[in-house]
Amino acid sequence: MNTKSTIAEQVANHHRTSAGQLPPDIAEAFVTEQRDLAAAGNPSGVAEPGSQLPDGKLLDVGGQPTTLAQNLGGKPAVIVFYRGAWCPYCNIALRTYQAQLVPALAERGIGLVAISPQAPDGSLSTKESKKLTFTVLSDPGNQIAGQLGILTAPSDGTRAAQLQLGLDLTQVNADGTTGLPMPTVVIADADGVIRWIDVHADYTTRTELGQVLQAVTETIREIAA
Repeated sequence: MNTKSTIAEQVANHHRTSAGQLPPDIAEAFVTEQRDLAAAGNPSGVAEPGSQLPDGKLLDVGGQPTTLAQNLGGKPAVIVFYRGAWCPYCNIALRTYQAQLVPALAERGIGLVAISPQAPDGSLSTKESKKLTFTVLSDPGNQIAGQLGILTAPSDGTRAAQLQLGLDLTQVNADGTTGLPMPTVVIADADGVIRWIDVHADYTTRTELGQVLQAVTETIREIAA
């Protein structure tokens, strides 16, 4: 896959190449959910810039207890919330961030951390299979996503379709629930204050590289002012 193209372009290509591969009823369940999510938009109560970045009892890829603060190390960072290694849209985004965003952030002294509710072995699989050099963490119970106001769950129809495909989120998620974060990118400063947040209720869309870098540039300018 060409990670030099935008995420939206790669998603469109994924849709073209995968068309007709799913049984019609399953495909319709996913299309219906995506349409409903897009129509509903972002929920109320999402954390706003200026608020403190929440934390929780997280796990690293080895299953060892950690926290987000420990991994940020008192430095500014971009934090990416994704649904799991099973999500093709997440995989597209993470590969693109690795190829295009990580080098650009490194030049600015800013780290990248990705968080999902999947069990640590899923996080390890994500990191290894996608050859990710940034930190990947597991958030059992979606503690941080819940505090950010970006927590959601599949509709009944989508849940049934997932099960038909052999995906059982209660077996994938670290806490045995079906909770998922809305795909979200957060920029936090060295003090752990949220400077920018971009939430995508429709999980087929993601924050593009240019959006992140523009927000990072503006954040750096604000901090220096």
